[in-house]
Amino acid sequence: MRLSPDEIVLWQWGRLSLNATIAYTWAVMALLTAGSWLATRNLAAGARASRWQSALEIVTAWLSAEIRAISREDPGPFLPFIGTLFLFIAAANVLDVVPGYVAPTGSLSTTAALALCVFAAVPAYAVRRQGLVGYLRQYVTPTVFMLPFNVVGELARTLALAVRLYGNAMSGTNIAAILLGIAPFFFPVLMQVLGLLTGVIQAYIFAVLAMVYIASALQARQDGAGPAKGE
Repeated sequence: MRLSPDEIVLWQWGRLSLNATIAYTWAVMALLTAGSWLATRNLAAGARASRWQSALEIVTAWLSAEIRAISREDPGPFLPFIGTLFLFIAAANVLDVVPGYVAPTGSLSTTAALALCVFAAVPAYAVRRQGLVGYLRQYVTPTVFMLPFNVVGELARTLALAVRLYGNAMSGTNIAAILLGIAPFFFPVLMQVLGLLTGVIQAYIFAVLAMVYIASALQARQDGAGPAKGE
C-alpha cells in the first residue's frame, strides 16, 4: 500500500528524480497563480465584477472575518500568509478527486514544510510588533527556568501541525482505497463528496491553528507588559 506520494517517481535521471509530491505541489501553485491572475486581471465594482473576482472576494472576506475573530486585530497584516496557507491546502486536497492526481499533503515533507512556515511566521510577526528583545523575553517569563519548556512547546506545536495534516490526508486516501475495493460502484461518488468536504476542513483547521499561534505570541507579550504600564 502506498503511504506517500514521495514513493511515486515520475521521472528519474541518475540521482536526479521528480516524484509526485514535487510535481503536484508545483501544479497546485501554478493553478492558484493562474486563478489569481484570472480573478484580478479586470477588477470591477458592483455588478460588473466577474465570477472569479466575486468568488475571491467572498473567500477574502470570510478569511478576514475569521482572522479578526481570532486575533481581535486588523486582519490586513495576516491575511496574505493565512490566506495562502488555506488556499494551497484546500486546493491540494480538493484536487484529489481528479483521476491520476495525488495530493501532496499526503507527504510528510510537504506538511512539515507548511508547519515550518508557521514556525517561522510566529516569531516574525511577534518581533515585528514587539521587537526582538520583547519577543525573546516571553520565553523566560515568569522565570528563566521556563526557557526549555517554552522551546520544547514551540517545537512540539510545529511537529503536531505537520503530523496532523499528514495523518488526515494519508488516512483519508487509504480509507477511500479500502472502500473502493469493497464496493466500487457505490462508494466512489460518496468518497468524492467526503473528500471535498474533509479537504476544505483540513485547510481551515490548519489556517486557524496558524493564526491562533501567531495571535497567542502577540498577546503573550501584551499581557505581560500590561502590569508594567499600570505601574
